Amino acid sequence: MILGGFYKVSNLLKCSGTSWRILRRKMSAASSSLTLREQQDGIRRIVLNNPEKRNALSLPMLESLRENLLTDSQSDDLRVIIISARGPVFSAGHDLKELTTARGRDYHSRVFQTCSEVMTLIQDIPVPVIAMVNGVATAAGCQLVASCDIAIATDKSTFATPGVNVGLFCSTPGVALGRAVPRKVAMEMLLTGRPVSARDALMHGLVSKVVPEEQLEQETLAVARRVCESSRPVVALGKAVFHRQMTLGRDAAYASAAAAMLENLTLRDGQEGIRAFLEKRKPVWSNTDAVD
Repeated sequence: MILGGFYKVSNLLKCSGTSWRILRRKMSAASSSLTLREQQDGIRRIVLNNPEKRNALSLPMLESLRENLLTDSQSDDLRVIIISARGPVFSAGHDLKELTTARGRDYHSRVFQTCSEVMTLIQDIPVPVIAMVNGVATAAGCQLVASCDIAIATDKSTFATPGVNVGLFCSTPGVALGRAVPRKVAMEMLLTGRPVSARDALMHGLVSKVVPEEQLEQETLAVARRVCESSRPVVALGKAVFHRQMTLGRDAAYASAAAAMLENLTLRDGQEGIRAFLEKRKPVWSNTDAVD
């Protein structure tokens, strides 16, 4: 199996706007946490919760984000993750106060290693991760958006990799950025540090969709709920294969994807989906890695 240990998932109830407003109040009540986490109906919401520091990805913030991504990530109940932020800045990137010589090379190494772990974890965990962006995302904050599987932004959001302007080239953000947008667009962002509008980010592929601010939550939840309607093991297998084949040459990518298609056909849910289509009915997913 390309992905093992899939899971049985109970039927998900669609959550109402009212229930999400209640969740938001509960999350706001725990304002002392660097990140907030709540989960309902298969959708986990992680909120960057340090608006006073522009939601900087300090080492404690990165560690908190990593914990909230990893906690019960193999749970039967988890189907999709949404990452958002409090305040007008999604994330301003690394906390530059942590990157002075006073902190020392070992501490700096921990910061960048942890950041890389978080960004790769987003792509390696078996459920889709959606960035819900309302505001500014710069440097490692832009890297976070670029690392997510889907990104939905408001029309007032902007994106930049301005490290070059303060003498710290955005080399690690460039890894995710260069895999999300055309190379020359990435290089212009990295070399000039100039911000890109939400519309330009959409045109270049950094975000999936741009909506008015008042529609952001509704649109993001609609995408998340649509993911929840599909078979969990099929989604997990598809996500893993997509990210893997993107690192391969064309011929190797086709070989990898074809092997995945064959494996998908052995899954009970793969055969159930085909039968349901032929019988003109809705599929009934087992949400397990059982094979037919």
